Amino acid sequence: MVLKEKILIREDNNGICNLILNRPSAHNALSFKLLSSIKDEINLVKEDKRIRVLIISANGPSFCSGHDLKEINSNKNKNDYDKLFNLCSEVMLSLLKLNIPVIAKIHSTATAAGCQLVATCDLAIASTNAKFATPGVNIGLFCSTPMVALSRNISNKHSMEMLITGDLIDAQTAQNFGLINKVVSPEKLNKAVMEIANKILKKSYTTIATGKKAFYHQLELGVSKAYDFTSEVMAENMIEYNAQEGVEAFLQKRSPIWKD
Repeated sequence: MVLKEKILIREDNNGICNLILNRPSAHNALSFKLLSSIKDEINLVKEDKRIRVLIISANGPSFCSGHDLKEINSNKNKNDYDKLFNLCSEVMLSLLKLNIPVIAKIHSTATAAGCQLVATCDLAIASTNAKFATPGVNIGLFCSTPMVALSRNISNKHSMEMLITGDLIDAQTAQNFGLINKVVSPEKLNKAVMEIANKILKKSYTTIATGKKAFYHQLELGVSKAYDFTSEVMAENMIEYNAQEGVEAFLQKRSPIWKD
C-alpha cells in the first residue's frame, strides 16, 4: 500500500509551530482540502498554549500559486464557488484573529490567494527568489478576495497596479511596497525567520495577544474612535501584572519575569 503524503505538515519546536504547505506538484495551490486542513490546524494551534509563534512555509518550487484552478474548473457551480471562497476568507480571518504572531516564510513565488496569504500574515520574510502577483485579471477572474488583504498592506496605487496588470513583482519591490518586511538570500531565509520568531518568544504572550487584537480592531475605526479604543486598551493593559512587572524590571535594569 502506497501512503499518500500529507498536504499540510505541522512541525512544533520550542513554542514555534511551522505549518508547511505540501502540494509541491500543484505549486501548493489552495484546494478546498488544503484550506480545510489549514483551518483545522489553526483551530488546534489556537487551543495550544505552548505555541507562541506560527510560521507558514511551503515545500516545492512555489510558495503558493493561489486557488486550484483545476478544481475550480471542474465544478462550475456557484454553490461550490461560494463554499470555496468563503472557506478561504474564513482561513484568512482566523489568522488575523489568532492570538499569536503569524510569520510567512516565502522561499519562492506567491500569487493570487497565495499573495493574499502573505498579506494576511502579521510578518513576512522572503527570499530573493520570491515573486508576488495577483494575476487573476489575466484569466478574467479579478483577485477580489486577495484585494482585501493586499489593500490593507500597501497603498491604493500599488494595490491597483498589481490587481489590474497582474504582473509579477520581485521581492525587493514587494518590500518597497510594504507587502513584506525583509528580503534575504535563500540560504539566510530560515535564520532570518527564526531570529524574529525567537525575539517574539521573549515577549509576554498576553501582551502580544492584547496588542495584536487591538491592532486589527483599530484599523477598522476612525481616528477618534481608534484613540478612544486604544486608550482603554492601554489602561487595561497597564493594570495587568506583566505591564507592571515590565516597568519595574526596566527601572531596576533587569530582565522581566513574565506570568503568562
